[in-house]
Parts: sequence; C-alpha cells; structure tokens
Amino acid sequence: MSSEEAVNEANNATEGEAVEQNKRSPSDFLKDVLGRPVNVRLNSGTDYRGVLACLDGYMNIAMEQTEEYVDGQLKSKYGDCFIRGNNVLYISSQKR
Repeated sequence: MSSEEAVNEANNATEGEAVEQNKRSPSDFLKDVLGRPVNVRLNSGTDYRGVLACLDGYMNIAMEQTEEYVDGQLKSKYGDCFIRGNNVLYISSQKR
C-alpha cells in the first residue's frame, strides 16, 4: 500500500467515525427539546405550540404556554395542555 492510499484510508475511517458520532436517536432529540419551545402536530392537522414540560413512553405530552393553531390560524391559548400520545403525528423544535 502506498502512502497516498494509506492517507486516503485514514481519512475515510475518520469521516466514518464522525458520521457515527453525529447519529442521534429520537429519544436524544426528545431529551434535548424538554423544557424548550416545540410544535406538536396532531393527526387531525391541528398544531400546538408551546414549551414541552414532559412526556412519557406512550408519547403523552404535557405542554406549558400553549397556543392552538387550526389551518395556520391561532384559535386558543392555554396555560397548560395535555395531549394523548395516540393523537400525535410529530414533534418538532421551534426557534426561540
């Protein structure tokens, strides 16, 4: 093996390790957004935006300072909001 091939192989190994280190699981994401603003989309298309207070393994969610959006329009504001997990389509983080 030439020195050039050895350098390329070493670079490829380093890139592979970097990719593996950047892999994150959904539970890592949920731990990161706990206590931060999130958007929760329900199966019905309704969005709830607020601060993620807690959630469990069934994706039951408790939120604070919650706003309800239907078709992109603000409909209601709630102090606390509890969402049953089987209604959740996805959770995404919001910019502050």
